[in-house]
Amino acid sequence: MTALIEARHLTKVFGEGFFRRSNPLVALDDLSLTIEEAPPAITTIVGESGSGKTTFARLILGLTTPTHGQVCYRGVDLRQLDRNQRRQFLREVQVIFQDPYEVYNPFYRVDHVLQEAISNFGLAKTKAQGQNLIVEALVSVGLRPEETLGRYPHQLSGGQRQRVMVARALLLRPRLIIADEPVSMIDASLRATVIDSLKALNRQFGISLIYITHDLTTAYQMSENIVVLYRGAVAEVGDVEWVVKKPEHPYTRLLIGSIPQPDPKHPWERKEKLSDTTGNGRLERQGCHFADRCPNVMPMCRQKPPPLYQTAPHRATACYLYRDSPAAASEKLNDVFAPPR
Repeated sequence: MTALIEARHLTKVFGEGFFRRSNPLVALDDLSLTIEEAPPAITTIVGESGSGKTTFARLILGLTTPTHGQVCYRGVDLRQLDRNQRRQFLREVQVIFQDPYEVYNPFYRVDHVLQEAISNFGLAKTKAQGQNLIVEALVSVGLRPEETLGRYPHQLSGGQRQRVMVARALLLRPRLIIADEPVSMIDASLRATVIDSLKALNRQFGISLIYITHDLTTAYQMSENIVVLYRGAVAEVGDVEWVVKKPEHPYTRLLIGSIPQPDPKHPWERKEKLSDTTGNGRLERQGCHFADRCPNVMPMCRQKPPPLYQTAPHRATACYLYRDSPAAASEKLNDVFAPPR
């Protein structure tokens, strides 16, 4: 069966081309990932700002052209889709952005974004049928239509606005939703409602999710498998239970250690001393991307980037600390993933 979306050796370098920088920036470095037609799965891409998460999302959506590699939709390069294929792609692959307020036109009621989706894709033959679809979608994401429709964006909370966007995506019955930091601008008390709405799309409607975040807490709540990015390269990948509870890569351990524990007997403190990161992300960089910050750095780390070492059946780590383990058999991250639960 042809994959729904296949990212093949995606690399994105900014600063090349006509207006060349003297020191181009590598935003994403040789990432391969496949989203199968079935079964529906949830995959999290996690990393700090500048790790390449949003660049990856934009490449998958066709909003940015890769420097090397390609993104294929049902076996066809995004750059070669004809009009009908492009329309089908826009329906089957939806996105939920970070800021729910900027998506809305403040002069329109929130009904507008839902009605536009129905109109643009011909989802209903009559106005009444379209209204029924809107009501069903709102109820599916935990909103009360009578308290939502007819209001302007500023009259809804951030959580409500974001769930309206989830409802809009649901109207199209997509096969994949890319959620780029969907709860980072929402109050902590409302994040659970949006996360529950996204997970319901996966369970009830068979929609796959790529969940992009810097927050390991919501990553753990959301996903089955996780990809940890550091400056455009994969640091660690695999079953979220293993990666979060027993991180192997020094960078992943740093991320986990930066989460304060709600226990006054265990005050938070930085466990690892970090070095200066000047120059990271540039083309002249050699070796491991994390070498300048790693407390376990060795001479070999600065000479050549480590491959992904398969340290367990459903996890792999790009670190020479695990060089006694076999290298991952495939460059596709999916071959390391745990099966959907």
